[in-house]
Amino acid sequence: MVLLVVASGLIWALDAVVLARRRRSRVLGVAGETDGEEVREPPPVPKIVEYARSFFPVFLIVLLLRSFLIEPFRIPSGSMMPTLLVGDFILVNKFVYGIRLPVSDQKIFAVSNPERGDVVVFRYPLDPSTPFIKRVVGLPGDRIAYYNKVLYINGQQADQRIVGTYTGHGAGENMTGASLRQETLGDIAHPILVQTGYPSTDGKLVVPEGHYFVLGDNRDNSRDSRYWGTVPDELLIGKAFVIWMNWDLGNGNGIDWARVGTSID
Repeated sequence: MVLLVVASGLIWALDAVVLARRRRSRVLGVAGETDGEEVREPPPVPKIVEYARSFFPVFLIVLLLRSFLIEPFRIPSGSMMPTLLVGDFILVNKFVYGIRLPVSDQKIFAVSNPERGDVVVFRYPLDPSTPFIKRVVGLPGDRIAYYNKVLYINGQQADQRIVGTYTGHGAGENMTGASLRQETLGDIAHPILVQTGYPSTDGKLVVPEGHYFVLGDNRDNSRDSRYWGTVPDELLIGKAFVIWMNWDLGNGNGIDWARVGTSID
């Protein structure tokens, strides 16, 4: 998008400063040769210049929106089931954690910090070109432990209760039979999935300053901070807040209209 803005802007500027003057000069030259008796139409504006004029404002607005306010993402995997399903299209608030420069992602204005329970999109620490989405469970300085599929924060067990048995659909049908539970982190109560027959990935650590510990809600099918460590603040993209579309290609029903407009908690 940055390249489109730069290219269309340069073409528009080049035409305004150089090419348009040349076209006017040709018309004036012809008028002088004919003593003004013949009026010539100016040469047509090249198509590429017309396109640049038309699309530059559009590209610029989209760039500003995606860089500073809202960016759309599609959920490709089931690591955040049942909160987010394969095929969910979500919107991410990029302003909530501060304003960052495009491309460099350098924070130039701080707004707030992630809170425990936020569903965040970030750049995968082992490959920053890849966006990931997980739930923040550990803040800087927290002592995090995960044993026997139960989360502990600063020595306190996170409230977790069994709701029932999960029934999956479409691409998430393989999760049918998993234990559906509700976990509470502060004021945030959210569902998680646990497969009782799977081994628990146990361990503990202290979250470094400027970092966050994240987990997928599909606890036994998520590559998260238990495997590759914490997420540094500079890799945060924003907070997911709404599902604007769901189209699961593995679901024969196509669009799931019931998920459109669902808030993400």
